[in-house]
Amino acid sequence: MDLNFTPEEEAFRAEVRAFLAAKLPPALAARVRDGQELGKADLQGWHDILHAQGWLANHWPAEYGGPGWSAIEKFIFENECALAGAPRVVPFGVNMLGPVLIKYGNEAQKRHWLPRILDGSDWWCQGYSEPGAGSDLASVKTTAVRGTDAGGDHFIVNGQKTWTTLGQHANMIFCLVRTAREGKPQEGISFLLVDMAAPGVEVRPIITLDGKHEVNEVFFSDVRVPAENLVGEENKGWTCAKYLLTYERTNIAGVGFSVAALDRLQGIAATVRRKGRPLAEDPAFAARLAKVEIDLANMATTNLRVIAAVAGGGVPGAESSMLKIRGTEIRQEISSLTRRAMGPYAQPFRPEAMHGTDVAEPVGPPEAATAAAQYFNNRKLSIFGGSNEIQKNIISKMILGL
Repeated sequence: MDLNFTPEEEAFRAEVRAFLAAKLPPALAARVRDGQELGKADLQGWHDILHAQGWLANHWPAEYGGPGWSAIEKFIFENECALAGAPRVVPFGVNMLGPVLIKYGNEAQKRHWLPRILDGSDWWCQGYSEPGAGSDLASVKTTAVRGTDAGGDHFIVNGQKTWTTLGQHANMIFCLVRTAREGKPQEGISFLLVDMAAPGVEVRPIITLDGKHEVNEVFFSDVRVPAENLVGEENKGWTCAKYLLTYERTNIAGVGFSVAALDRLQGIAATVRRKGRPLAEDPAFAARLAKVEIDLANMATTNLRVIAAVAGGGVPGAESSMLKIRGTEIRQEISSLTRRAMGPYAQPFRPEAMHGTDVAEPVGPPEAATAAAQYFNNRKLSIFGGSNEIQKNIISKMILGL
């Protein structure tokens, strides 16, 4: 693969930069760079801007609303967005459910759900993990029992999902549910679309250590779901689940976010001084900085290979697990080095707890205020989407046959 961009690709990069300069609200970009929490309105606003441009679902086929970009164009777009400080596109509808519907959904489901994902009519969340089934999704216990009555063919769903990111904003959830107990555990799972407003659905917040409400528990008590919301075949949802997870794991790798974070870290290391010299000149720190830069360059190359394979009609396999492992490790290392660079200014604090007291807020570089919060939040990256230990097992089975 030739990794040098062609003149046409460089022209596309210029087009993306011009679009971001014109359409990305500067205040929103500043909040992203500062690591501030974004609300639903912020995320939906950027979603709408991209949709109006026709660039939202850049990995969808053109016939379903995608822009028809090449693998390289997608790579350029994601990197330029991250460098400009654009918010991430909430992935559950566009990046996860969309590809599953395109591949496994029937025509009626595609006609109904795909346009609603694009125009923001539906805000989706993911119902995979359960208290006893995280990386081992084959252990899901949420049940869906099929029946028919005067109201038509339907499922009755009972159970619980956990770690449901942004579920407090969602009106729809795609779920793995158990529809049979015979045979292997994977053979009795189905992929179901559930209306969060249906009677019997309850969302309870999980407040994290930093005081934020990002994740939730979702409970289902005799929730009635139309059978037409079954994606793919009944008891064959494991196929949909695996297909979706390859996209999720590739997305978790976050090459663009790492490129942007490394760029900021290099700027910090060049300006922050230790013992009268820039931190970038400290041999120990400079060695770690150089290593993560090399690792990121290698991962970017692998990411291009995977995207090119998908664009050619393939499906990410073990490569998505590789990207997930290295991508999360790199993002964690960058946040760790950023926190170290801030020194004592990176101590965790809650600004609102200091209001009305004699305690002054910490001073120092502007990046310091969120350095600790980002470091601790990024510890989860190597766990969700299938822990890195599970990814190593997948790689050993798919490549080494172990």
